[in-house]
Amino acid sequence: MSHLSTSLFKHQAVKPAFWFVVLGAALWGVDPLFRIILLDSLTSTQIALLEHIILVLFMAPVMWKHRQELRKLRLRHLGALLFISWGGSALATIMFTKGLETGDLNAVLLLQKLQPLFAILMARWLLKESLPKSFGTLFIVAIVGTYLLTFGFKLPFTNLNDIIQVGSLMSIGAALLWGGSTVMGRYLLGAVNYETVTSLRFILALPLLLALVIGERQVWTLPGESGALALVGLNLLLQALLPGLLSLLLYYKGLSAIKASYATLAELSFPMVGVMINWIAFQQVVTVTQVAGFLMIWATLLIISRQQERNAQPLAAA
Repeated sequence: MSHLSTSLFKHQAVKPAFWFVVLGAALWGVDPLFRIILLDSLTSTQIALLEHIILVLFMAPVMWKHRQELRKLRLRHLGALLFISWGGSALATIMFTKGLETGDLNAVLLLQKLQPLFAILMARWLLKESLPKSFGTLFIVAIVGTYLLTFGFKLPFTNLNDIIQVGSLMSIGAALLWGGSTVMGRYLLGAVNYETVTSLRFILALPLLLALVIGERQVWTLPGESGALALVGLNLLLQALLPGLLSLLLYYKGLSAIKASYATLAELSFPMVGVMINWIAFQQVVTVTQVAGFLMIWATLLIISRQQERNAQPLAAA
């Protein structure tokens, strides 16, 4: 009876877990709104450092509460921890911010859609995950929907020089690191809980970011007026807590119960939030093609969620 109850619980948890990842990734959509404002006063590295200081202050007590989890980690987990903390948390954050600062915003956002490609390849290689027969078709539908959300029917690039530029290269690097972090995070969640993974992601990134800021030797140009300084502080706090802390807690909670290859498609909820942010903050009218893209992505997410629910039913019955 206990075994049956556990199986039924796992079955019921599959669908919510998928949407936890969707919600966590959707919160990333508000990230550029805060980050672009902060670039008026700080460098990309300085923003990342201050953001992680705030995150560590919040997550250090959580890590202390779950400190017994550290005993479950083995030497083989060290590489995954360094990848998600140094790569996915520190370097990817700097590269994405630098991309927003030096590149075309549309190009930076579109190139982030390479994350699923990197994650799928790494999931098949490292986690030996099998993919459903319809995964390729669903992936193409989601990418087309993302393209329509970002560009409509217009061509994003007029020549090769628009792609090969600093901002675009930074964005590709961030996509590679974040896509890989999805897989490495899923690997770590096989050993410890999501609170521990989230805490270590921020805590281990802090020394590297501090060293990068010191090596950068850039002057801190915070505004002198108290009102402007308070605005910078508020933006930094919201940036750290919403698309930073809350999004990752939801993300890793969901990721602990689903495959990394499913999660990386769930992360495509990001462009939908980006469209709403543009509409609300910058009064950009949503076009018919953007609505079509929105519906294509949500249809993909719904189908994948239904597939997971059906796949879980035989396990629950057993």
